[in-house]
Amino acid sequence: MDFSFGAGDEELRARARTWLTARLAGPYADLRGLGGPGSEHEGTEQRRGWERELGHGGWIGQGWDVPAGAYGQQRLSLTGQVVWAEEYAALRAPGRVGHIGENLLAPTLIAYGTPEQQARFLPGIARGEELWCQGYSEPDAGSDLAGVRTVAVRDPADGLPRVTGQKIWTSLAQDADWCFVLARTESGSRRHRGLSFLLVPMDQPGRIEVRPIRQMSGTAEFNEVFFDGAVAAETVGGEGNGWAVAMGLLALERGVSTLVQQIGFAAELERVLADHLAAGAPDPVLRERLVRQWAELRTMRWNALRTLGSAGDPGAPSVAKLLWGGWHRRLGELAVEVRGAAATAGSGPWSREVPYERGLDEGQRLFLFTRADTIYGGSDEIQRNIIAERVLGLPKEPR
Repeated sequence: MDFSFGAGDEELRARARTWLTARLAGPYADLRGLGGPGSEHEGTEQRRGWERELGHGGWIGQGWDVPAGAYGQQRLSLTGQVVWAEEYAALRAPGRVGHIGENLLAPTLIAYGTPEQQARFLPGIARGEELWCQGYSEPDAGSDLAGVRTVAVRDPADGLPRVTGQKIWTSLAQDADWCFVLARTESGSRRHRGLSFLLVPMDQPGRIEVRPIRQMSGTAEFNEVFFDGAVAAETVGGEGNGWAVAMGLLALERGVSTLVQQIGFAAELERVLADHLAAGAPDPVLRERLVRQWAELRTMRWNALRTLGSAGDPGAPSVAKLLWGGWHRRLGELAVEVRGAAATAGSGPWSREVPYERGLDEGQRLFLFTRADTIYGGSDEIQRNIIAERVLGLPKEPR
């Protein structure tokens, strides 16, 4: 299979590199490398400005299934989106605070929303002005979304749903303007029935409370979100059809973004390899494991490229998640193993008054954060069940 890019793609690569280099050398120079996985709390206000810069350049919404320029955005081919994403990652541009709105909510509105909903929300996302967060997981319904208990009851006065319940592991909830929430709108319903996909404004004092979750790495980019009669402005896909909309959204969550992620993985692998070589007498067992990590990363890239056009394939996202989740966790283990006893010592001051991360170096943070890679975003068990039941047609797991 030919994984090379065409002449047009290479022209786009040069244009994207020029645009990014110019802007990352100016007022946004300090944002390079900020806001990646495990560090999404860094520089969020400055990254909001960067989001608006991307919108002004037409770089948001490149893959939306709408006419080019409908919302001021460039319309790129699938390979063009890959080129842009690769250049973005290679130049260490900051982590996107608009990722959830651009890559999850917007395509979902295009597929399931009304023209009025698209006209209301897509322009703000395309301009980088409105940020979104995702209200799916709950304390007792993480990967098992059909178990959500958050409810929404329509207010007879205005007919709008009022949301009550708790969501957890909500990235960037403290900065988001809106949240799309999966809630139970049919009393007495169970599992995937009676759910609705709701759009909830976050600026509702007294009705929405956001509590950061301090992780063992010291960061707090995830949050608990408590809804107490919060007003939902819109229902996407019709009341009671939330499961179909939610599943459609999850199918969009992996794709081009997986290739971007792998560029970051490659940089992390290089740093771990440098630590191994700096040890003086490389351990042959660790060397073999590092070579295996390199080979597996190349395989993941080819698999991601091969499946980019497999929209609707229920197994492709699950296979990708299984591959990178386990790979990244093993890299985190190697990050501390190659340094031996030195990896157990902190690299900076630590006290109860400052964030724990002050005493952790890059390798230690990598090790701690990657403990969660096989759990969040759908645990390995859930991904294997999806492949077994929806792709291979095996019997469902007994409950």
